[in-house]
Amino acid sequence: MQAAAHDGGYVLVFCFPHATKPAMDLILRHANLPDGRRDIDIGIRDGRIVAVETALAATAAEEIDASGRLVSPPFVDAHFHLDSALSLGLPRLNRSGTLLEGIALWGELKPDLTREAIARRALDYCDMAVAQGLLAIRSHVDICDDRLLAVDALLEVRRQVAPYLDLQLVAFPQDGLLRSATAQDNLARALDRGVDVVGGIPHFERTMADGAESVRILCELAAARGLLVDMHCDESDDPHSRHIETLAAQSQRLGLHGRVAGSHLTSMHSMDNYYVSKLLPLIAESGVAAIANPLINITLQGRHDTYPKRRGMTRVPELLAAGVDVAFGHDCVMDPWYSFGSADMLEVAHMGIHVAQMTSQEAIRQAFDAVTTNAARILHLDGYGLAVGCRANLVVLQAADPFEAIRLKATRLYVLRGGRVIARSPARLSELDLPGRPARVTLQSGHGA
Repeated sequence: MQAAAHDGGYVLVFCFPHATKPAMDLILRHANLPDGRRDIDIGIRDGRIVAVETALAATAAEEIDASGRLVSPPFVDAHFHLDSALSLGLPRLNRSGTLLEGIALWGELKPDLTREAIARRALDYCDMAVAQGLLAIRSHVDICDDRLLAVDALLEVRRQVAPYLDLQLVAFPQDGLLRSATAQDNLARALDRGVDVVGGIPHFERTMADGAESVRILCELAAARGLLVDMHCDESDDPHSRHIETLAAQSQRLGLHGRVAGSHLTSMHSMDNYYVSKLLPLIAESGVAAIANPLINITLQGRHDTYPKRRGMTRVPELLAAGVDVAFGHDCVMDPWYSFGSADMLEVAHMGIHVAQMTSQEAIRQAFDAVTTNAARILHLDGYGLAVGCRANLVVLQAADPFEAIRLKATRLYVLRGGRVIARSPARLSELDLPGRPARVTLQSGHGA
């Protein structure tokens, strides 16, 4: 038996080197689960969850005592741009803070990009992600550079990180499928090389009609190839940007239910309620999912407003109430569009709660789902979750429940992939020197030590 210091006390890690082979490889003891169950043991064997129950009567080669902390499946980022991540300041900073200046900056940078630099930054970001318990990312990759440098770089990154992170790539025509002369050919080439998902950006085409036509072309391409679809859709303050309607209609026409996502959908924050009352059932009926990006939406949108100033994010509570799958994405970290970020999906959920005023306990749980289970479902991740048979990809958080995890943006004490600990962090703990007060504080309510 070994004892390891943890959170001012000890976590017992049991080893049985000479005994009969234990029934399991690892048991997490005394865990709280996101659905409210408490004091649950999770048994793991051969990289899979084989037991989820109270007082599991089994031995294991290793045991970790969660001590009433939250154990969750890993975080999932449903919308990101890995090719531009960590490029802040290249070639210069975004002075206006607008979406369009960010696109212009990326266009200036593209001629100077190298495959090696893209891959290096992407791998650095994946390291950050693992440390944060983020083990699945859907990344859009710009295909409007005829060299397809970013595509080749991220395909190689996907290969390298596969043992510890699920990376799904979207062929993204940043400059517009029809607006860019070579985009259609480049997109097909990217898919032929192994990119997973068909992307688009209809609101950036030259006309509304071109935008609608691009949606039709891309959805038909996805249907023909049997691929998923994820389009940047209506990332605008213009209430007349209504390409989500076309995306839903094409999904319905082509039988793509459950395979299509509309990302951003920010024009919905400016649409009149009567039109939205028609639009929401259409989205739900078509099986199109919605991916909001709270950190970026609140930063980039509403830039032309004085006051009243629009919030920028799509109608998350209304979409959820209509039965639409909703996930949150980080979108950007330290790039031409956003200077901040640290691969922390709890920060994303935290902002989403504030922007959408999702302050009820039920809504807070929905925000947690938006960066875990909902996002995993939209990405069609295999074996994700906490049920018996699921892959033993787990995060132990320094929090008792999802509310506390989001409130504190809780430390990831352990990150497991296939039942193996691949990252660990010391508990957050402050030592105080105050007369008559606790010597240690963890910021958890009722958890002063």
